[in-house]
Amino acid sequence: MFIKKSHLIISVALLAGLLTANAAEYQADVAHSELLFKVRHMGINTVTGRFDNFQARFDVDPQHIENTKGTATIDVKNINTNNAKRDNHLRGDDFFNAEQYPQIKFASKSVKNVNMADSTCDLVGDLTIRDVTKEIVLKIKGGGIIHDDWGNERAAFTAKGIINRFDFNLKWNKMIEAGGLVVGPDVQLELTFEGVRPIGDKASEKPKK
Repeated sequence: MFIKKSHLIISVALLAGLLTANAAEYQADVAHSELLFKVRHMGINTVTGRFDNFQARFDVDPQHIENTKGTATIDVKNINTNNAKRDNHLRGDDFFNAEQYPQIKFASKSVKNVNMADSTCDLVGDLTIRDVTKEIVLKIKGGGIIHDDWGNERAAFTAKGIINRFDFNLKWNKMIEAGGLVVGPDVQLELTFEGVRPIGDKASEKPKK
C-alpha cells in the first residue's frame, strides 16, 4: 500500500534530485526511463524523438518538499528519431550543435501547486540548451513506490511540459508553400522516470531486465 505523501515526494524529486543533507539519495535507472520529445511536421503530423543517454542523481528530504532541487544532464549526440539523416541534421548547427554544445542540462528550482489527492505538482527549473538558459515548468505525476527483489527502493513518475525551440536558438526555419513551418516551434516533452536507491543487503545484486 502506497503512502500518498511519500509517493509524491519521491516522484517530484526523481526528475532532478535533491542535494540536501540527510536526504535519501536515488539514481535514475536509465534502462527503465525515457526522455521523449514531439514536434509537429508541416502542421499535419507529429514526429517523436528521444535521447538515449542521460544521467541524474537525486536525494529526497521528506520534511521539505518545497526545497527540492537538483540536476539532470542529457547527451545530445545520442538523439534518436529513427532516421539517421534527420538525426545528423539535429546534431548540426541548425539545431543542437552537439559538437560545441554536447549536453542539455536541467536544474530544478522550486516545487509549486502540490496536490496530494492526485499526486501531482509543478516542478520549476532552468533548462539549458546551446548555452541558453530558460525557466520552464513541468507537470509531475507520481507513479508509485515499491521495494524490488534486490534490496532497492524504486519510485516512478512522469513529467510533461512544452518549450519553444526558438527560445533556445534551435533556429532552423523553413516555410512550406501551403503556409506554416516544416518543423513547428513548440516541442512537447514527455518524460518517464524510474529511480532506485539501495536499502537492503541485496542492493549490490543487479536486477533483471
